[in-house]
Amino acid sequence: MISRPATRALARSCRVRTSALCTGGAAAIRPAALSHGYATAVKGARHDESSARSAVINVLQNLGSKREVQQYLSQFQSVSSQKFAVIKVGGAILTDYIDVLCSSLRNLNQMGLYPVIIHGAGPQMNKLLGEAGIEPQYNEGIRITDGKTLGIARKLFLEENLKLVEALESWGVRARPITSGVLMADYKDKDVYKFVGEVNKVDTSSINAAIADNYIPVLTCMAESSEGQLLNVNADKAAAELAKALVPLKIVYLSEKGGLHNKDTGRLIEAINLDEEYDRYMNMPWVIHGTRSKIRDIKDLLDNLPRSSSVAIIHPESLERELFTHSGAGTLIRRGTKLQQASKLSEFPDMQKLKEVLLRDREGLDSANVVERYLDSLKDRTFDAYYDDGMEALAVVLPPDSSAPNAIAHLATLTMTRSAWLSNIADNVFQNLTRDYPKLAWTVKQDDENLTWFSEKADGSIARQGEVLFWYGIDKPEEVRELMAEFIQHGRQMFGDINLESQLHRAASAAMRIRDGAQKLQQAREQIGQQARAYSTFSSARSNARRAFSSVGMSGKRGYSTTTNPNPPLGIKNQEKDYPSKVALIGARGYTGQALVDLLNRHPNMDLRHVSSRELKGKKLAGYTKREIIYENLSPDDVRRMADKGEVDCWVMALPNGVCKPYVDAIEESSHKNSVIVDLSADYRFDSSWTYGLPELVKRSTIAGATRISNPGCYATAAQLAIAPLLEHLAPAPANPTIFGVSGYSGAGTKPSPKNDVDNLTNNLIPYSLTDHIHEREISARLGREVGFIPHVAVWFAGIHHTISMPLANVMASRDIRQIYQDRYNGEQLVKITGESPSVKQIAGKHGVEIGGFAVHSSGKRVVVNATIDNLLKGAATQCLQNMNLALGYAEYEGIPLE
Repeated sequence: MISRPATRALARSCRVRTSALCTGGAAAIRPAALSHGYATAVKGARHDESSARSAVINVLQNLGSKREVQQYLSQFQSVSSQKFAVIKVGGAILTDYIDVLCSSLRNLNQMGLYPVIIHGAGPQMNKLLGEAGIEPQYNEGIRITDGKTLGIARKLFLEENLKLVEALESWGVRARPITSGVLMADYKDKDVYKFVGEVNKVDTSSINAAIADNYIPVLTCMAESSEGQLLNVNADKAAAELAKALVPLKIVYLSEKGGLHNKDTGRLIEAINLDEEYDRYMNMPWVIHGTRSKIRDIKDLLDNLPRSSSVAIIHPESLERELFTHSGAGTLIRRGTKLQQASKLSEFPDMQKLKEVLLRDREGLDSANVVERYLDSLKDRTFDAYYDDGMEALAVVLPPDSSAPNAIAHLATLTMTRSAWLSNIADNVFQNLTRDYPKLAWTVKQDDENLTWFSEKADGSIARQGEVLFWYGIDKPEEVRELMAEFIQHGRQMFGDINLESQLHRAASAAMRIRDGAQKLQQAREQIGQQARAYSTFSSARSNARRAFSSVGMSGKRGYSTTTNPNPPLGIKNQEKDYPSKVALIGARGYTGQALVDLLNRHPNMDLRHVSSRELKGKKLAGYTKREIIYENLSPDDVRRMADKGEVDCWVMALPNGVCKPYVDAIEESSHKNSVIVDLSADYRFDSSWTYGLPELVKRSTIAGATRISNPGCYATAAQLAIAPLLEHLAPAPANPTIFGVSGYSGAGTKPSPKNDVDNLTNNLIPYSLTDHIHEREISARLGREVGFIPHVAVWFAGIHHTISMPLANVMASRDIRQIYQDRYNGEQLVKITGESPSVKQIAGKHGVEIGGFAVHSSGKRVVVNATIDNLLKGAATQCLQNMNLALGYAEYEGIPLE
């Protein structure tokens, strides 16, 4: 089992805790979105550093991982802007990605940060030399620079420096070119390399002066000798010497390749811990020339910097993510922490220290005895332990039994102190685990705050009764079945008991059961279907075998599938029945009900069992092909009896406003009151005991843990998504946003009225409820900001169009506003940001929201944004299915067609 550190980073009593599956939401927000909370700086104004940092803290609270928040805040609050980062920009970046670079630097600048930029121009240099008929000469990967080459290089570097400075200025970033006076150098070897230098001194005075004047300093990699001779210096080496002088928190090398790649396998190297891996890498046959020199120079650099410093080699698109988190997309190189290993208790240098480590995060009068029994159990077991010298981190792995058909190791104990998390020892530990164990499984609590971190380490996961089983290295369905069989059948006993010695004993028993042969495994498999259905009636146990298949084999490691799986869930013997999640739809006559039936029909792991409609009682449900369903007229008493028998895992209330309560009361009075209810009406949207189900704005983890979910209104969904990114930038009341909304007549329902009479609507536009519309109250309540909402109905069938006018607190440009929206919704599958105003014709029949327009008034103090949504889909049925997926433990977009 896995123990919990004092900082609540890991699970108490020997299991890792995790707050919710990392499925996107706030945890998935790109770091570029950090700029949302900051007031836009007026060009030329001096930044208020304290207020900028306060804004950073406020925005960071939206991140999903408390560990990352704590880590970043501890770093950010302890570093000055001069020491924040040195960024080396390759020449190819200036050619192909200069706008991406400028956008990131603008966001950093708005936070009051001034990274020091030093750039090269290698590709441009090769091109100019080729045009001049000069064949480049190299010695050990270093360009030989004769007088003619130096002349071309000097002119080129000045031009590229000015190009970058002007580009930054065009983005509203004050930048200062510094082309001399910083780097002093000696000749490297004048006879061999000619005018190539090695930096021997760095004068930071001009850099400090630029930052003091609120300019980002931009340097070239040209140096000067003591006699004033210009010398060409390798840009990587120049950046390293600059970093030694400035001692920044981070050193970043921007590369169009996005990091270092293993040339034997072609795979990206995500991290290198030099204290443990330097010699191994330097002995690899593909580490030659430039790569060898780069790793060697980075080691020399980090050896001269505090252990907290690191070097990242990344693509420019990952710049902000790398600066603010430790989950960048490139190669992170750090000194790391050299870990010790033990496979016997006698190999631990200090048994008393080991006991203290196991006790430090445990509570209870019997804790000492539990630890003693745990250590006694290890005397008779094979295990591998990993720990640092101070035992800030400890991991114990139970290796697989070689006789098992599919051998999978189990992470039995993992405990980290807060400092171990913040200094990335946790990452170092896991790097050792992946090196030594090709297949590994472990469990965490579903509400643990570090679930994001564990999800990133895993290839797949399943959840059951508040526990999440993670694994990596398992890519065959039969292996997933075996692992799941153990988890479903033996769950807590095998993977997550609160007793250390019980967990180990039961894990050993489980291994013996596997060795007993295929018969018991098959029995476990056969029980999965029954048990998964039973578990799904509990609020905290809504995952089943489908989760295993949706997670395994994905290109990403976030545990979120964006496509449906044609295979039936594990344990389902007949696709016409025995689906693990049973759904009842109360009020299925309307357009929304029909749309939801269509979505459920294509969902591989939801089975619609009951539909209720007074008008259609006795008729066959059309459009559902998994089974024959006859409409019923279910009363609250009927619902109560069904709930008592556990016949339904998820109830969808598609009833008119004001009708839902008796049905909800019936379920809550039943013996299975924790089954999921999703209400499509407005009855519970203002009830704080219900979860508001708008996944793009409400934390997914909150929805995933909910049993009572109010589905937002159609108008309200589009309006909130169109306003939310600008909330921090809006002028104070009483200057409030105004929403002019127009819906197709399907929004008026199926009951005949003037608002859905096509003849009445033809060549017409009907306004209604011009003040105090329920969606006006809903939008205002959810955003915490008063809005005016003016609804209309038009002649088209499906689709809503919003024109929203918003007053701004400060002057803003259309381009900047659009960037805010793009950053805020980056990665959201159902939100599309466009430059043009979206149209109803484009959104009808689609499952997302489109936001565009971004027209700014000539004053710069008012913006008009357009948004469109299909009121039957993302405005109702699609969003309902998102919420059902999250609450029932499936991938959020399962069953939803994505473009």
